Amino acid sequence: MYFVAFRYLKNSFDAEEAVQEAFIKAYQKLHQYNGEVTFGAWLKRIVINKCIDFLKMKKLELTAINESTLGVVDENENDWMVSNSVDIQFIKDKIEELPEKYKYVLMLFLMEGYDHQEISQILDIKEVASRTLLHRGKQKLQEKLKVQSNGTGYKGAF
Repeated sequence: MYFVAFRYLKNSFDAEEAVQEAFIKAYQKLHQYNGEVTFGAWLKRIVINKCIDFLKMKKLELTAINESTLGVVDENENDWMVSNSVDIQFIKDKIEELPEKYKYVLMLFLMEGYDHQEISQILDIKEVASRTLLHRGKQKLQEKLKVQSNGTGYKGAF
């Protein structure tokens, strides 16, 4: 759980604090655990929510998106794959370079496996904003991967 928190907070002390608060909250709410998901998944969600709360406390402001300019993304987000030749740590590093408004949606969707409804609740944004930020974040990530290939273009599937 510490590594999950560290991915979001980028600071050992903050990650430890968030995990401690998450464990306290989990202990207090243990009677609400109903077994619909694994205990680890339930606890992980609490840790991520504590990290998001911690970021909000530090006045992290996610960019508000004007819904009138958003369109529903038609892209099939489950059909987004990266070549096996690309190291996962390399991709994580490239995600870290993205603006926060894209980074957190990408992390929640690709690494943590949350759907758009859950992401919208965690980040307090609309589902359409989650879809749009994911789509744009994937485009930004793909651009970063192309640049890394010295301008020759990335050969992986996206």
